[in-house]
Amino acid sequence: MRIDRMLGIVVLLLNRNKITAKELSRRFEVSVRTIYRDIEAINLAGIPIISFPGSKGGLGIMENYRLNGQVLSLDDMTSIISALRNVNRTLGNTDLETVSEKILNLIPKDKIDYIKRQPEEFCIDLIPWNFRDKYKDFLKILQCAISENRVTKFFYRNMRGEEMIRIVEPMTLVFKGYAWYLFAFCRKRSDYRIFKLSRIEGIDVLPERFTRKETTYHEAMKLQAPPKNLVNITMKFSPVIKPQVEEFFEESIVKTLGDGSFIVSVTFPEDEWVYSTLLGFGEHMEVLEPGHIKEKLREKIKKMSLLYNADIMLSQH
Repeated sequence: MRIDRMLGIVVLLLNRNKITAKELSRRFEVSVRTIYRDIEAINLAGIPIISFPGSKGGLGIMENYRLNGQVLSLDDMTSIISALRNVNRTLGNTDLETVSEKILNLIPKDKIDYIKRQPEEFCIDLIPWNFRDKYKDFLKILQCAISENRVTKFFYRNMRGEEMIRIVEPMTLVFKGYAWYLFAFCRKRSDYRIFKLSRIEGIDVLPERFTRKETTYHEAMKLQAPPKNLVNITMKFSPVIKPQVEEFFEESIVKTLGDGSFIVSVTFPEDEWVYSTLLGFGEHMEVLEPGHIKEKLREKIKKMSLLYNADIMLSQH
């Protein structure tokens, strides 16, 4: 519908300094001529869109213009409030709570009950299983340090169990997979690093302030070198754990055999995480290739067996 397209154009222009008519035509899949007709109609509606000449020009809303809050529909405001409240269950940020209340004040009183039902109909829970209260406190401390550009110090334990003091410039809190992480510029490494929240202890926000660097979390992830020690692993799974296989692996790499078992070939960095993950499937999974992974698992299973056999022998005496 034209009205939806026009509203979309206005929202885009409010969030950007300039955008070309050609880019708008691609985005909304209409001709440039149609875009200009929409712009003319938007201007007639009282929203001043002007054209900037030159190679870096384009269309933009007149500086200092602000759109009335009624541009947001009830569903728009419901979605925003629901997202803010779900995120704030973890962060406990008073600013986010205030924003929710401000948006709530824009909603007609006869629609308030509808808004209150939404958290029960759609929920984003960013609190991982067994998430300790101290990690909630860490999130609040780090969020404050990020917003104030304050240098932060903490003890960090890496995957090898090594503990060290890290002094960082915290930039972004990231929820990825099943855990929270801190994206920061590490002064010890003079580079960007990702720190898993559950491996952080003793956070101390220092008085020193830093100038935030321009590189974003997404940009830094694109520049990361690919993982080392990649290995292709072929596994055979029992039909008994079909739900786990379908949940853990992409459908495109799962091959079903005539007896109902599954063959999966996947590439992982070879490390302790891979070994523990493979062992976690228990007797329902067999590694077919490569041979050295099979041997590694055999050694670990043997050590586990000796450990539990020792316990049995002690209990018999």
